[in-house]
Amino acid sequence: MVHSTQQQNDRASGVFRIAPPAFEGADDVTLVGALVANDARAWREFQRRYDRLILRCIGKVTRTFASVSLDDVREIYGQLCLSLCANDRAKLRAFDPSRGSALSSYLGMLAIHCAYDYLRALRREPQREGLAVAEQLSSELPDPYEAAATQERAVLAARVLEGFSERDRVFAALYFGEGMEPDEIARSMNISVKTVYSKRHKIQSKLEAVVAGLRSEYAAA
Repeated sequence: MVHSTQQQNDRASGVFRIAPPAFEGADDVTLVGALVANDARAWREFQRRYDRLILRCIGKVTRTFASVSLDDVREIYGQLCLSLCANDRAKLRAFDPSRGSALSSYLGMLAIHCAYDYLRALRREPQREGLAVAEQLSSELPDPYEAAATQERAVLAARVLEGFSERDRVFAALYFGEGMEPDEIARSMNISVKTVYSKRHKIQSKLEAVVAGLRSEYAAA
């Protein structure tokens, strides 16, 4: 292999030149063709060449909107890149240098349109309040739905227990309402634990029968 004089001198001095990027100096048509082919080196060149231009065009649109943050600008940039890749890179394929426009001008126009689309979508979104506002609106009062459900359950329970003796109602309140343990109920009602289990089975059977009757009543209504 024959080396040039410059290469030989570089090797002799221990200096090795870094090769330039693959698409550095490539014309617009060549670069777009490589982007359409999804060449990673072409996308790096795209970023190197046009990052500042694209961000500058986005900034021209967004700078008058105080609510637009740097994160929004990055989002617009990301949406532009996605739009270039969408639909088999249709927007890149649509670039036509024969119309007299450079790729930089075409990308600048797309960036501006993308920024306006983003701002229009942002305006259509309902205004979002911060967490501090949510904390201010919080209340210690019970949830209205839960309060209504609790009242409905209380009315239903009262109807279920209408035909029970006073002692059975007390037992049902302790066992099913408060969830007391059998030994606790035995001490409270001065009965044996065995009686607790027997009474539980008896009352549970009654409750199931009454509830079934009420369901049939509501279904027929």
